[in-house]
Amino acid sequence: MNDVACPSVFILLLNWNGWRDTVECLDSLLRLDYPNFQIILCDNGSSDDSLQRFDEWAQRRGVPYRRLSRHAAESTTRPVQEKLIVIENGANLGFAGGNNVGLRFACTQAFEYIWLLNTDTTVKPDALTKLIAEVESNPKIGMCGSTLLYYHAPDTVQTLCGGRINRRTGEPHHIGAFQKFQQPISQAEVLKQLDYVMGASMLVSRKFLEEVGLMEEGYFLYYEEIDWAERAKGKFKLGYAPESVVYHKEGRSVGNQPKSYSPMSIYFMTRSRVKFMRKFFPKALPIVYARLALSVVGQCAKGNWRSAQAIVKGLVSARNDSHHLL
Repeated sequence: MNDVACPSVFILLLNWNGWRDTVECLDSLLRLDYPNFQIILCDNGSSDDSLQRFDEWAQRRGVPYRRLSRHAAESTTRPVQEKLIVIENGANLGFAGGNNVGLRFACTQAFEYIWLLNTDTTVKPDALTKLIAEVESNPKIGMCGSTLLYYHAPDTVQTLCGGRINRRTGEPHHIGAFQKFQQPISQAEVLKQLDYVMGASMLVSRKFLEEVGLMEEGYFLYYEEIDWAERAKGKFKLGYAPESVVYHKEGRSVGNQPKSYSPMSIYFMTRSRVKFMRKFFPKALPIVYARLALSVVGQCAKGNWRSAQAIVKGLVSARNDSHHLL
């Protein structure tokens, strides 16, 4: 492959107080076999010296980089040639809000695809090559996902591309979750079930951005990619590149562990679930509320008082259309 033959790609990362994971992710991106990409690294107002650490990393690795303020990034009119562009968002804007700063910057530049990638991931060297091959094979694909494996258990699937959404309860279900990773994977079987691409690794086209728009910022955390896919229905297809492999530590910034969610994570999942269902499937809201009420009772029965409280706070927050960190 050469740069001219390969579509131009931005890789978009969003950091929040996690420079160690982000630097490991950056190191893995330098090993990609795809030649024509730049990295946009947005920082959501970190307080752990992340920006200084990124400066040091770029200098140590000999990576040309530029640091921009949010205002400069969103208003620039000149092409930016550096391999790494670090954008200071200035505050914690949430997942969608933070990434949207990078997406707006990308739209001031020349590119064909943008790969949104979680910073608590590492990627196989051909992960981007496989994604691009898949989207280039079908112009109807607007968003494409990878095979996500657990970083600390690389023989175990987190999700095959993304998942399904229960339109009665609002509950998402990852395809292939916790199965043993075995190849070959049936792409056709995954696509039959696929309602959304998981946000930890999703490649979108410029045309997708122009027609569907940016991510919905009202969620703050969770359901943004499901909302995006729902809005794209009838305009674009979802794609899956089975051989694009990404290793994910999952939920590090909110204190998650596999099969175990922190109160902060539960709060935002509850809040975003209600907001999503109110927006797209409002007739199902009574069922959603009933299921969440049962969850509160269940958590109390187990003595998980903080989790029960997080569900209640998420419900109240969704009703008031506001949020606060626990």
